[in-house]
Amino acid sequence: MAEQVAAELLRRGADRRSLLIAFGGGVVGDLGGFVASTYMRGINYLHVPTTVVAQVDSSIGGKTAVNVGAMKNLVGTFYPPRLVLADPLVLGSLPERVFRSGFYEVAKHAVLSGPALFALLEKEVAALKPASIASLERILARAAKVKVEVVNQDEHEAGLRRVLNLGHTFGHALEEATGYSRLLHGEAVGWGLLCAARLGVLLGRLDAKEAERISRLVRSISPLPSIRDLVPAKILRLLPRDKKTVGGHLHWVVPERIGKVRIVPDVPLDVVAAAIRSVQQEGDS
Repeated sequence: MAEQVAAELLRRGADRRSLLIAFGGGVVGDLGGFVASTYMRGINYLHVPTTVVAQVDSSIGGKTAVNVGAMKNLVGTFYPPRLVLADPLVLGSLPERVFRSGFYEVAKHAVLSGPALFALLEKEVAALKPASIASLERILARAAKVKVEVVNQDEHEAGLRRVLNLGHTFGHALEEATGYSRLLHGEAVGWGLLCAARLGVLLGRLDAKEAERISRLVRSISPLPSIRDLVPAKILRLLPRDKKTVGGHLHWVVPERIGKVRIVPDVPLDVVAAAIRSVQQEGDS
């Protein structure tokens, strides 16, 4: 697809002063940004994100990427857009499942941000609809601000930005284990948040009551597709393929309380498996 888009730009006479507009969700934004970053060694582009996930997360921060084989976002660049234009009005075009799934990323930002955004989400998320423009603007803007503040401090993911991977190490493995066909990305993050909270409890870093509060918020967003049939050993085999693995070592983002997470290296895999099994046993939401 990257080659096709680049060829189409050339056919239409795009040069180094052209502007590429990535209008769509996260895949469109990643693809458009990657092409813009490499076409004629870089042209300007802007994001017009049209999904909840893209508006609060993927359009912000300048990460671009394309998949290679079964490896998600393996080839990419850090290349910020000139502008991000996000309007909740376009979310009315989404199917209900796609709309709801984006709020798992918002929940992730709420865990990172702290009690204020978390409590707001607890209060309003279950009733949010695309027509709830005022509420959406308030929540999505605050969630996006969390990403902006982290990226401003660590644009190229040298340290702090890794906290944004909360729930994603589990989530990416679940996406791959289910062939990228069962779970939307947001739903995979939802399961990942449940597993990360359980991992925090098993490591003695997260109070069980805080973990339950995180779990209730995640499960209040929408029913999650089942992962009950997945074998934890298969998920464990996929974990080292995560892009955040360095020198064969996984670094886990573990919540310690709402508003605080810690990067924990080399968590024993039997504890990771226990977290997965525990979440599976809790059943589907």
